[in-house]
Amino acid sequence: MSSLRLFVAVLPPDSALRELRRAVAPLHALPGADRLRWTGTDGWHFTLAFLGNVGEELLPELHARLARAAHRTDPFTLRVHGAGRFGGRALWAGAAGAIDTLRLLAERADAAARRSGVPMDEHRRYSAHLTLARSRGTDADLRPFVEALAGFEGTPWEVGEVALVRSDLPGGGAPGERPRYEVHASWPLGR
Repeated sequence: MSSLRLFVAVLPPDSALRELRRAVAPLHALPGADRLRWTGTDGWHFTLAFLGNVGEELLPELHARLARAAHRTDPFTLRVHGAGRFGGRALWAGAAGAIDTLRLLAERADAAARRSGVPMDEHRRYSAHLTLARSRGTDADLRPFVEALAGFEGTPWEVGEVALVRSDLPGGGAPGERPRYEVHASWPLGR
């Protein structure tokens, strides 16, 4: 049996991605920006649960459980908001709005995966973030980037679906290669 590398996510609409892209563009000119691997806008998403490699035999049950989780969660409002960092490893944009609902949806996605037989990492408190850049190997000083983006306030949008996304890691070893993302399935929120 083959497997797919999957995660469950909320995908911002194109309008939110355009706003964020305009806000992030000046960061590429800051000192040290060339030492970061910048995530392309096609990779901008709020991961709810990272599933890793999932055997195809688990997909029917996983789809049914994720559909149920989406059905039990009403649509909610979110916006991209501010920035932060995970040490010197990753720069991210945050979220604001109905964060409690986003967190609940993340918990439901995690539970759906576990109950479908997907071996999940240790459960930890959900932290809503959209990864913008990662350091190349060694830790980087990301504070100037966080400060430059700290005041960013995106326009609110309604989250109306949850997506199961396939992630294909680069295999060629070419500089600048990025993972490729493809929506494998999605389900509308609410009844």
